[in-house]
Amino acid sequence: MGKASRTIDVARVIDARRLGPFNYRLIALSWLITVFDGFDMMMISFTAPYMRDELGLSKPMLGNVFSAGLLGMMIGGFALAWLGDRRGRRQTIAFAAVAFGVLTAATALARSYEALLVLRFLDGFAIGGMLPLAWALNIEYVPARLRSTVVTVIMMGYSLGTALAGPVTVWLAPRFGWEGVFLAGGAATLVIAAALFVWLPESVRFLVARNRDPARVAQTLNRIDPGLDAQAHDHFVLGDEKAETGGNFRVGQLFAGRLRWITPLLWLGYIASTLAVYFKANWGPIVYEDLHFTRDVAAYVSSFSGMMGAVLGLLLMRFTDRVGAMAVAFFPALAAPVLLLIGLVPLSPSAFLVLSVVSTSLVGGAHFGILSIAGIYYPTAIRANGSGWATSVAKIGGIAGPILGGLVLASGLPVVTSFAILAICPIVLAICAVGIAIAIGRERHSPAPSPAAAPAAEPAISPVS
Repeated sequence: MGKASRTIDVARVIDARRLGPFNYRLIALSWLITVFDGFDMMMISFTAPYMRDELGLSKPMLGNVFSAGLLGMMIGGFALAWLGDRRGRRQTIAFAAVAFGVLTAATALARSYEALLVLRFLDGFAIGGMLPLAWALNIEYVPARLRSTVVTVIMMGYSLGTALAGPVTVWLAPRFGWEGVFLAGGAATLVIAAALFVWLPESVRFLVARNRDPARVAQTLNRIDPGLDAQAHDHFVLGDEKAETGGNFRVGQLFAGRLRWITPLLWLGYIASTLAVYFKANWGPIVYEDLHFTRDVAAYVSSFSGMMGAVLGLLLMRFTDRVGAMAVAFFPALAAPVLLLIGLVPLSPSAFLVLSVVSTSLVGGAHFGILSIAGIYYPTAIRANGSGWATSVAKIGGIAGPILGGLVLASGLPVVTSFAILAICPIVLAICAVGIAIAIGRERHSPAPSPAAAPAAEPAISPVS
């Protein structure tokens, strides 16, 4: 006679455990693909001076090339988020990785402004949903108390990729041309994509929320906790979420209940932060050159500030996991006055370099803060769409940043004025983070149901009646 069927609360099983080998492998795979995601999106900035000289591109044309990739990311983010919530996280991430590896390598073949626009748009489309889907997959395998920290650790891979873009370009471009940088990035991405097909798991919470493949759910849970002995005939539930009826995503779900305040504030703060990040990322190397720093110094300073932003973001995350969105307001509140100082007060070259590193590091740390909470407030059934829509809508800022940067730098205003204009972004982000914290605080302090009406706590595993 077979073993009796049980009800297993998958959410409780995951939340009660520490991180184990299964989690570390998943984090490592996600971290690796985000390294090359960051490398791909940043190397266009460092190869831009070489492209400008070889292809005769103006600053507004470069701004359009930068923004074409971000426009592709925005549209691709919507499409891949929908696929991720409908078809699954695993296959969407893996196929997107193959596509953006091929397209990155193909960029080396571009010989005109128009070809660059098309290839960067398509490459951005493939990358679009990669990060939010990786966040969603990891969020659904770690305890709630560690979600922001794990997302930040993964995003450190992105920062490492952006930081490597400068030194790798300085090393490869003089020897093999800017084309060699894109070929190297594309080839490395395809290697990681192959690893994703072999080792990346599907989200067990996604499978339970969609009522799919109980045999795979049982197998995955037993890999996470060998002592659980889950069986395909067990009944799997998510005790921390309401059951979803119907499988079709509706945009209105992103604004239901407490999300009616959280989603708009998240989007606005994310747009402002992304504008600042892409403004400095795309135009940083050229701004430093225009201020008479060497190309090598420009590359290394930009890379160093990117890594410092990642370190600050990681330091912030333990506070975010403990106190929530209010912690996200800390770095932008510091960044704004530093940016205003750089943009409005005459400085020596050495003071400018130091303060620019401080300001861009704080902007980067602030960005880590907002992205770390982009997916944690949404239920499993719409988490990929929740984080994907937030990330895609944020690309409005990413698209505007390079274009506005090109216009400012071509306007005849002093180059350093761009720093003062940029200070608006962290101010907006800080206000939005405080607003999200207030919205969450109101929900927590709303009147609780009476004891008689409150359901009794249930164990993670119980026999089916």
